[in-house]
Order: sequence, then C-alpha cells, then structure tokens
Amino acid sequence: MRITIFGTGYVGLVTGTCLADVGNDVVCMDVDADKMERLERGEMPIFEPGLAELVEANRATGRLRFSTDALGAIAHGQMLFIAVGTPPDEDGSADLSHVLSVARDIGRHLDAYAVVVNKSTVPVGTADRVREAIAAELAARSVKVDFDVVSNPEFLKEGDAVKDCLRPDRIVLGSDSARAIELLKTLYAPFNRNHERIVLMDVRSAELTKYAANAMLATKISFMNEMANIAERVGADIELVRHGIGSDPRIGYSFIYPGAGYGGSCFPKDVRALERTARSHAYEARLLTAVEAVNRDQKEKLFELIARHFCANLAGKTIAVWGLAFKPNTDDMREAPSRRLLEQLFAAGAKVRAHDPEAHAEALRIYSQRADFTLCDEPYSALDGADALAIVTEWKAFWSPDFTRIRKSLRTRVIFDGRNIYEPRAVEAAGIAYYGIGRGRSMQHVERGT
Repeated sequence: MRITIFGTGYVGLVTGTCLADVGNDVVCMDVDADKMERLERGEMPIFEPGLAELVEANRATGRLRFSTDALGAIAHGQMLFIAVGTPPDEDGSADLSHVLSVARDIGRHLDAYAVVVNKSTVPVGTADRVREAIAAELAARSVKVDFDVVSNPEFLKEGDAVKDCLRPDRIVLGSDSARAIELLKTLYAPFNRNHERIVLMDVRSAELTKYAANAMLATKISFMNEMANIAERVGADIELVRHGIGSDPRIGYSFIYPGAGYGGSCFPKDVRALERTARSHAYEARLLTAVEAVNRDQKEKLFELIARHFCANLAGKTIAVWGLAFKPNTDDMREAPSRRLLEQLFAAGAKVRAHDPEAHAEALRIYSQRADFTLCDEPYSALDGADALAIVTEWKAFWSPDFTRIRKSLRTRVIFDGRNIYEPRAVEAAGIAYYGIGRGRSMQHVERGT
C-alpha cells in the first residue's frame, strides 16, 4: 500500500518505518526541512532502540522516504496518517492546531478517495473536526471527493516503541465505514497473523480508549507512590508490599513500581487533557485530578529526602545525579522527574554533576548555560567531588554498581534511590547511608544510625 505519514516524532517515525518494513511504500512528511534532510542522511532525531537500523534498512530499499512536500505526500497516499504533536494548551487541553492544519492541507489537495487515519492522541470528537476541516476545504474548491476518517490510536511505549509497533497488543480501529475498515485490516494483516489483535469500535470510543489507557497506567503509578509515602510513615517497606499485592492476578506487577513520579510526553499531558475534556462536559474527574496532584508532589520527594539529610543546608553542596531521561531507553526529558529535582537543587544553591546514557544532547540543550551544572560522560566521573548520589532513572547500567568505589568517591556517603533499584541493607553494608522511596524500615535504620 501507499502510505503517507504526517509528522516524524516518536509516533510518526516509528509507525512509518514499521509499515515500510513489511513492504508498504511510505512517505513521511514533515514541515521541518532540517529534520527531513537529516533523516535522508540517516541521522536520527530521537533515540529509540532498534529504530535507526530499521530506518536505514528501509530507506536503502526505497520503501521509506522523507519529504516536506505536502501536495506530493497527499497525492502519494491511499492512507493518510496524521501523527503530529498535540501539546498541552494553557488550560491543559490538547492543542489540535497541528492536527487541523494537516486536515486542511488534505482538503486543499485531495483528488481521490483516501482513508485519513488519526494516529495522534486527540480528545473525543476530534475525528468529527478533522472531517469537517477536510470537507470545508473541498467545498471551497467546489470538489467532491470521498474520504473516510478513522481513529487508530497508538499504544507505543518509549524505549519499546519498535517492538510495540511490530508486535502490538491490540490494534484499535474506530470507524463506521466498512470500506475504510477493510483497507486498514489489509494494512495491518502482517501484524495480525498470530492471533486476532484488531478491536473494532466507533470513532469516539476509539478516541477515548487511548486516554483511558494512559490514565489507568498513570493512576497505578500514583496509587503506588501514595502507598509508598504511607509505608515510609508507618515503618513498612513498599517493595515488600509491592510483591504482596502484585502476586494477586487481579492487580499484577506492571506499573506498580514506586518512584520519583512519572514524566514524558504522554501520561502528564493525557491525564490533564482527559480531565479538561471531562470538565468541558460538566463533569469533575476527581480521580484524575488526584492522580496528577500525587504525581506533582512525588516529583519533589527526592529533594525532600536530600534536604532532610543535609538539614536543609544545600548551599555549596554538589549532588551527583544518575539518570536524566524520564525513563530508561529514551533520550526524552519532557516533564522528567530529574528536571524538577535539578530546579530545586539549583534554587537551594547546590551544584549538579549528572550522567545519562542517552539524554546527553538533550541535557546540554536545556542546561548548557548553567555554571552549576556539569554533564559527565560516564557515571563514576559524576561522583568526583560530589557530596551525595541521587538515582533518578533506572537505567540497567546503574543496577549493579561498585558500592566501594561510590563510598570512596562521595564526600558524604549517602545514596538517594529514586527508583528503589538497590537493596537497602546491601548499600548500608558498604558503609553508605540509604534513602529510598517508601522504604520505611530502611529509613528507621538511617534515623537510628544503625
């Protein structure tokens, strides 16, 4: 099939590449000419495991091309995927300006039947607005061309996006057009061979499904962080609690890891957008409000622990930070817990020496002008002259460190584990004080000096 993808962010680039990989003729269109030129040279704008190799392989065959020509891209595609960004507006709602701009471009140039596929995460009712925008432009041209608008939300996890795209858990298709559904079933047949993954529904239900999925996962994270804060106060260990409740198959182990809060481009934005959607329909989504509030507070937890240990006297201190990306296997620092921690440390007069395996360029983009921020090429060099170590992102490279080397490097022998990746007694046995998230038992040891 001839496929056009509008937008080459995480969703658009991964989706277009994976569709090309199974034999389709894909054009990825973006208004960013510099990005298109870099992609044509094989330079990746994002880090995603396995994506660079897949892009290069399909670019070499000619099945994957990059363009800034909207007219040519629309003429090319039997299916036109809208995968542009929907950043939060000032009131928390999703900004649909890019989505509707693409829709108007399609209406201005469409001259044969096509399926317009909403891949971007958009509020309920967006497909209607896309349909109206296309129809208005066709009417302005006095042209009658059939088209269908389908909601086909993405469920890609940053860090696992290629795998998720090639081996999806489900393929949600929202449409009342039998013609469009059959074409999409054909398109997705290579991803649907092992067992039936396609879930058919109406457009509005498909649009809500994406928001509901992300809101549910965010709720699990905030719930577990709420339990961690209770565990700290009552002297329980949240990691033991996690095992106790995760063994219940009705709950499971996924997304019940306490930590420094969630970040990234999806959960924060989508929870707020869904809350705003509810409010626009005269409903107060109290649970969503609480989920966001708990997460906002949780991003301040690491600083709270650090300030407590140093008796709120952080001026002149240097904190080593391992992990800046909002999660492992990505370079994405959007709304990352590390950013809130760094803001608080800087405000308190502390300096930061940080290391992240992939977010180096992004960290430099954000903090390169700060004299109180040093970005280090490897984790142990971040410890040089540091008073303490804070773990913010659970990269695998951090899981089994040399605690003796850490102890010898730190001026004050203390680790603040924002992801609970270390066993408290192992750290303490190495002669290092340990603070975790919801590790009430270990906190009691620290306070008693045992």
